[in-house]
Amino acid sequence: MSLTRRPAPPRHAPSRLRDTGDLRALQRLMAAAIYRPLTRTDHMQRRWIDGRPMARVAAEFMKPNDRLSAFERLEIYNRVYWFRLLDSIYDDCPGLHAFLGARRFWRLVQAYLATNPSRSFTLRNLGSRLARFIAAEPPWTAPHTIAALDLARFEWTQTVAFDSAARPPLPTATLRTANPLRLRLALQPYVSLLALHHAVDDYVLAVKQRDRALRATASNAVGRLAEAAPAPRPPRLRPERVFLAVHRLDNQIYYKRLSRPEYRLLRALSAGRALADACIAAFRGTHLPPAEQAAQIKSWFTLWRRFGWICARE
Repeated sequence: MSLTRRPAPPRHAPSRLRDTGDLRALQRLMAAAIYRPLTRTDHMQRRWIDGRPMARVAAEFMKPNDRLSAFERLEIYNRVYWFRLLDSIYDDCPGLHAFLGARRFWRLVQAYLATNPSRSFTLRNLGSRLARFIAAEPPWTAPHTIAALDLARFEWTQTVAFDSAARPPLPTATLRTANPLRLRLALQPYVSLLALHHAVDDYVLAVKQRDRALRATASNAVGRLAEAAPAPRPPRLRPERVFLAVHRLDNQIYYKRLSRPEYRLLRALSAGRALADACIAAFRGTHLPPAEQAAQIKSWFTLWRRFGWICARE
């Protein structure tokens, strides 16, 4: 799919393919038919965008066979395309799915994709605007919009952590010799910082553990009639002010809880503030003695550098 706005499809399919322009017109028409959202019953829409019967439009470029009409054959492509998109977001958002329940989750995702169609050649980017959509369209998740937004933000950062670029870590000598009043640092592109209102890290971990337990139970029951074991109780999403760093290490995704000052310091560095200013901002409003502040900062930087989070600013 194109990374830019999709051109409007032609009104009719070319009667024959005489040149590449005709081929392009046919491709645009078929693509527009495949990309159209499904009905509430997960079938192809019966009317085309101009009101004509979809069966008539499909017959212009799709041949029937001895079992299926042109409409039915085109519907297969339309449904497969949409089911693949829906499955992709489901795979990326197990916590949001568990929290909202299947029915509300699918309604949310279908509404999201209807207004935020895929613009990328890769499904990796499909959910990149989901959190923004939840914030802009709260009726889909009300009265739990804040919790749903926390989950969507958290689960998207795991995609970011998985495959975003890595830059060379900052040399130790730079930290030792640079002027902290002028030194500006950056975080690795795969590191995301989150300030959340719910303990989403504990919740998503519990959801994944529950799902593994359900799969294990199903696997053990194959081939025999056994009394159904009670399903594990769904986890509870606790309200809690949580600061997180989502990152990767040795090709594994991790999320680390941060203290409020630690989060502030990383946010300030990420925003481009000088190191000295960032350190001051981190402890503003606290009553920790300067010596203890310095010890905290040293401990944090030791850990961050071990993780490889700190790099030079471009």
